[in-house]
Amino acid sequence: MSAADEAEALDAYSRVVSTVAERLIPSVASLRVGRRTDGWRSGGAGSAVAFTPDGYLVTSAHVVAGSESGTATFVDGSEPEYRVAGRDPLSDLAVIRVDRSVPAAPLGDASRLRVGQLVIAIGNPLGFAGSVTAGVVSALGRSMASRDGRASRLVENVIQTDAALNPGNSGGALADSAGRVVGINTAVAGVGLGLAVPIDETTQRILGALVHDGRVRRAFLGVVGGSRPLPAGLAHELGRSQALEVVQLLDGSPAAAAGVRTGDLILALDGRPIEGVADLQRMLDERIVGRRVALGVARAGRRLELDLTPIELRT
Repeated sequence: MSAADEAEALDAYSRVVSTVAERLIPSVASLRVGRRTDGWRSGGAGSAVAFTPDGYLVTSAHVVAGSESGTATFVDGSEPEYRVAGRDPLSDLAVIRVDRSVPAAPLGDASRLRVGQLVIAIGNPLGFAGSVTAGVVSALGRSMASRDGRASRLVENVIQTDAALNPGNSGGALADSAGRVVGINTAVAGVGLGLAVPIDETTQRILGALVHDGRVRRAFLGVVGGSRPLPAGLAHELGRSQALEVVQLLDGSPAAAAGVRTGDLILALDGRPIEGVADLQRMLDERIVGRRVALGVARAGRRLELDLTPIELRT
């Protein structure tokens, strides 16, 4: 590649990053979070991204944990007060609301990302508003543990990037080269390693639930399990190699009431194949709460179908 070609490539890269920054910076707010603990008022900081023009912003649940309100500062200098509309610690997502119109950022689809793809992070690290960093998608399909009270969950398909992220970036935007928000920066795992919760079909449903209901309803079965290889004959019959083994079972839970036993291999739930924890988690949403569904299991070489009615998860 000639020097002229290298300069042209650099200019093209710069144009992409600057265009995305110009498009999204007005949609990213710096948050000042007010908390009261044992009579003392304390504060925190983070970022948030406007995703509807009527004042809804998405941020990280841990940014607004223990708080119901604060101040959102936009690049135009406005500082409206916000209130927390809803939060979901099990996905590390929260929605806040300001009483004014805001420039909404377009949401993308993280399922279309590829390793090595250019991404741009916009947020307010260390209090520096409107900061922009760029990098690539370092890895896809990572999992991140989250907890809410006694309940724990793996946040699926977390995006790993080498775009520089620092304290205060949490809740900010991770965008693709078209300026679409594909992730919400949620953690700094180490030097040169940042993580973001993906914007995809699942998280879009979560945001919708937080806007309309202020919470996310999830189904509860009462099993703890892990992936296990299927016996050869059953693998050949089903055309797949794994299922979810029940390693713990909560007494009195919906699974126990349905006749599930420790050691059972869960093959399917409501007609959808289950190969591991991620498959089961995807199924445990409000659509099956209180509804009788079929649970396909393998036990001692036999296939069984059990009737199970999930209840709502209480944290």
